[in-house]
Amino acid sequence: MIQDAFWGILIPFLGTSLGAGCVFFLKNSLRDGIQRALTGFAAGVMVAASVWSLLIPAMEQAADLGRLAFFPAAVGFWLGILFLLLLDHLIPHLHQNSLQAEGPKSQLQRTTMMVLAVTLHNIPEGMAVGVVYAGYLIPEGMAVGVVYAGYLAGTAQITAAGALALSLGIAIQNFPEGAIISMPLRAEGMKKGRAFWGGVLSGIVEPIGAVLTILAAGIVVPALPYLLSFAAGAMLYVVVEELIPEMSQGQHSNVGTVFFAVGFSVMMVLDVALG
Repeated sequence: MIQDAFWGILIPFLGTSLGAGCVFFLKNSLRDGIQRALTGFAAGVMVAASVWSLLIPAMEQAADLGRLAFFPAAVGFWLGILFLLLLDHLIPHLHQNSLQAEGPKSQLQRTTMMVLAVTLHNIPEGMAVGVVYAGYLIPEGMAVGVVYAGYLAGTAQITAAGALALSLGIAIQNFPEGAIISMPLRAEGMKKGRAFWGGVLSGIVEPIGAVLTILAAGIVVPALPYLLSFAAGAMLYVVVEELIPEMSQGQHSNVGTVFFAVGFSVMMVLDVALG
């Protein structure tokens, strides 16, 4: 099981790395319509994952623990929103198609702030994968001691297949994200090799965040519903604050909307079919 979790938390990072590799095969930049489609697809995957893989299991686990099912979900959700809002104000970053950087003033290069923007975006995705695998491991006693295992025995709402579904869904939407960051870095004048590694490094926070979240869940098992909904709130913050505005810019913004629906459907099917 630990081996399954190890590979599971690396799958999204692999998706980002493969997407970043597009810089070696495609032109210097992606067409606006393609960027909107890819951004919409990523947003759809993240919204569906937030609902089916995070919020619903959070409420189910809270109910099994004899608590108000909605309370941990609501509290964790708002903590996730506020956490990303705080990072947004503390970390200098530059979004795609934006001329003005956000966060505190800095002397960082545009390319560095573009990488930071995607890295910021990837934090909640890594947490989401980590907390779902924690929910899968903890009831089996692999992440914590026998007491915690007995405490949660028979109450798990997260299966190995469900955890894998989330990893695959995020990996699928990370593939275009890797391209979306490496291609503009190349267009900014960066060499292909450096642009590729910029895209790769933007995703390294995901496995790191996943491992830290698993450890946190192992230390405080009753907090698992809060962590699940925390990741959901953080992911939805990214969707509403960043992805939806990007996919709606310019003409033919309905392309982004259509691919939002495609991404939502793909993640929903993955989660229901495998979960």
